Amino acid sequence: MIDRITLKRRASGLRRNHTPAERLLWTRLRLRNLGGIRFLRQYVIGDYIVDFYAPSLRFAIELDGGQHYERDKLRYDAHRTERLQRQGVTLLRYTNLDVSQRLQDVLSDIELAVARLKEHPPAPAARPPSFGRG
Repeated sequence: MIDRITLKRRASGLRRNHTPAERLLWTRLRLRNLGGIRFLRQYVIGDYIVDFYAPSLRFAIELDGGQHYERDKLRYDAHRTERLQRQGVTLLRYTNLDVSQRLQDVLSDIELAVARLKEHPPAPAARPPSFGRG
């Protein structure tokens, strides 16, 4: 388990060094351009950093490069997706190739997901017990 400060530093570095696919998708998600929803880049959720996140909908978008199709990485991504879903996060995954070659299809898919989540927002995730004062 990585501490939150380390995760936030890593997320900040990822925001400065995004991939061309992330840059392209960000130009379409930023400034509430898609459905009026605010998206954030490289956002920390629990023990993970997601590429794009809409807090109001608990909706994350991940862009995967070729390394995500190696056996160990596939297993890790499946575990990560399951953990995020248990926290009440809806997650969509696309390849960098999808974004660079089929951007309009990706955006249409995201718009559909946003419309569904606006209509039927996810239930709040159960919060872990608080330790100490709180």
